[in-house]
Amino acid sequence: MQASLKPFRIAHISVEFPMVLAALAGYSDLAYRRICRRLGAPYCTTEMMLDKSVLVYGKLQSRLLRLGDDEHPIAGQLIGSEPETMARAAGLLEETGFDVIDINFACPVSKVLSRRRGGYLIRRPDRAIEIVRAVIASTKRPVTIKLRRKFAAADGEDSFWRIAGGAFEAGAAGICVHARTVEQKYAGKADWDFLARVKAAFARRTIIGSGDVFEPSDALAMLELTGVDAVAVARGALGNPWFFSQARDLAAGRQPRPVSIRRQRELLAEHFQAACELYGPRTAPKVMRKFGARYARLHPSPRAVRMAFVSVKRPSDWQKVLEDFYGDGEDITRP
Repeated sequence: MQASLKPFRIAHISVEFPMVLAALAGYSDLAYRRICRRLGAPYCTTEMMLDKSVLVYGKLQSRLLRLGDDEHPIAGQLIGSEPETMARAAGLLEETGFDVIDINFACPVSKVLSRRRGGYLIRRPDRAIEIVRAVIASTKRPVTIKLRRKFAAADGEDSFWRIAGGAFEAGAAGICVHARTVEQKYAGKADWDFLARVKAAFARRTIIGSGDVFEPSDALAMLELTGVDAVAVARGALGNPWFFSQARDLAAGRQPRPVSIRRQRELLAEHFQAACELYGPRTAPKVMRKFGARYARLHPSPRAVRMAFVSVKRPSDWQKVLEDFYGDGEDITRP
């Protein structure tokens, strides 16, 4: 498969390849973002950051706001419900060095909805637009938003169009659209026809599509079938940071380079070391368990490897999983 893929823009920022790492709660931290960038992701979004956590000095704030020199351009994603607090947090992200401020109006997690944040706000379009305006007024950085098509299947789409149109009128530089409802969460099929309608309605605006992008070929198909300017890669990139280099190969008409057991081992060791530097050696094993479970899907024995990673409690446990299951061979798992 060969496709002519164009760069896309977020205001003055040109992104040279139209596939980006989405905001992944608990996953798109500094360590994983840098790995994805090295393996071909041209633009990444941080994990979702609560506005109040960003503003409170401490270890959490320090970790959330850490950036690598090799990460630009990068978006910092904020979630919250109060325009003033969101604006203050956006200002701090600008001071820290984030290139884009992204606002999350899409998160479907029950805890988030109960606090009137994320996907809850699609049913409060006036408040959502108020937040967008406050954030835009607080920063010179481009502002984008993440939005789902509606809250529930029985709802109309009026709120989506009000928020999207209001955001662009206020000066938003782009919208990332997840093509499911909030109530669907991540179940069922994403409505790519809706993505096509959004792009048709905002033909001159930057629209990033999201939903059902599990393989590099899915990302290319979304670009072709919907006309969106770029694709946000979420679950497809979990445990497969090679996704972006594989997509670049496919787009160029090349067969993606296979991911050998040796390449996996080298990257797993690199990722664990980076996590130790970010979280400390006592916390890193707990954080990396969930990453290990995701990486396991590329292994010829995914269930056994997943269970081994889930049992990791200390750095030596991680090393033992690598020795037991990854060895030094060149066995090929998948392209």
